[in-house]
Amino acid sequence: MTVGEPLSPGMAKWLLRFGAVITGGLALSDLYVVTHVDPNDIGFVRIIRAMATTALISYDYMTSLKKVEYGTDEYETAKSQIPQLFVRFEETPLGAASWAQVHKAVLHDGRTVAVKVQHPKVRSQCANDVILMELLVQLVSWMFPEFSFAWLVDEAKKNMPLELDFLKEGQNTEKVADMLKHFQFLKVPKIHWELSTSRVLTMEFMEGGQVNDREYMKKNGIDVNKISQNLGKMYSEMIFVNGFVHCDPHPGNVLVRKSTRTNKTEIILLDHGLYQNLTEEFRLDYCRLWHSLIRTDMKGIEMYSRRLGAGDLYPLFACMLTARSWGSITKGIDQTPVSETEDVEIRVNAAKYLPRINELLNKVPRQMLLLLKTNDLLRGIETSLQTRANATSFINMSRCCVRALSRHKRDKCQSWYGKLKISMSETLDLWQINLYEALLWIKASLLSTWIAEILGYRHPRLQ
Repeated sequence: MTVGEPLSPGMAKWLLRFGAVITGGLALSDLYVVTHVDPNDIGFVRIIRAMATTALISYDYMTSLKKVEYGTDEYETAKSQIPQLFVRFEETPLGAASWAQVHKAVLHDGRTVAVKVQHPKVRSQCANDVILMELLVQLVSWMFPEFSFAWLVDEAKKNMPLELDFLKEGQNTEKVADMLKHFQFLKVPKIHWELSTSRVLTMEFMEGGQVNDREYMKKNGIDVNKISQNLGKMYSEMIFVNGFVHCDPHPGNVLVRKSTRTNKTEIILLDHGLYQNLTEEFRLDYCRLWHSLIRTDMKGIEMYSRRLGAGDLYPLFACMLTARSWGSITKGIDQTPVSETEDVEIRVNAAKYLPRINELLNKVPRQMLLLLKTNDLLRGIETSLQTRANATSFINMSRCCVRALSRHKRDKCQSWYGKLKISMSETLDLWQINLYEALLWIKASLLSTWIAEILGYRHPRLQ
């Protein structure tokens, strides 16, 4: 190549990849200095971030499968993968991931369906993404030995193939629908197997507003507290009772609506490609840990955190799980509402203890990583709905913990008398939880009444 000669597409791609690795690694190095100064105040850091973002976006633009132009041979090849069984197929995607797009279609019998289509070259693209991630991780590990992100690559290698198998996604969809069928508020799309393959998934078409859209809920008369409560019920049941967990509850995958038939609020759960199957031992220890956290049992918190791999970092582990400060945990996470001061404290400590957090993520079982992701996504929804300070989420979790642990004890017990005692103890615990919930409701109602009276007294209506 001579000076002034334009780069070939292949050479450009490799240079962009190399740039992404170098600048991405430098961007990650910002984490190292975050405890000393605000990185946003450093001009060099801002430049590096801009370079990293530009390189990564450029690389994605050149290689992304979403950028296949309509009408080209490549697009027609992708389109040919879709069964020609639709009266109308809308080419404008309703939603898109890096390897799949969801479209709306109408069948010959008049049914409206959602069609999820995977591009034929997606597997090679995902393999390239993993290689790029490995290079970044190795670079960061070389520059900063105290940071090891091997767990991130391991999880990507394990989970990407699962999300690429649409037949498996269909099976997950049916499994969770059956598992949670007692929740009348939950709606899961039905799968049309006769129109589905490993690269094309056809399912029932469902509409609703995103779960974090407060304006949509206000417009449609949907109670945000009820949504938050039902979301907590649903995920507590998945995690503590069944050990089969939908691990991608971002707002695009969780919709809400008012049923036109019953006028009741419903939650629609979409995108069932990524699930975590918890082992029995892990599920029970995780259940006991949350039970201890809710009951402020400090010995139990330490014991079960250690059993889950946290070691001496169990206080940090408890804070990561609950997104609460250690002070709030020792007082009772259901007793003290989340304050702005505590949120600031958590963010400062997250930066301060970043090497310890990374150490912890390398120590805990791999099952824990997707649960941490799920917890963070659910808290993000609660924050958007402004229901995070609500104690009902912990109450629902407590119920599920009691039920799961009691069921395990009954399964292990051999005598009918022992099983009876366990059932009676479970009933008593659940009644206590119900009583506590009722007291909280009365307290909230009285407080609202008192506030209304005070405001009414200070600001009397004009006659």
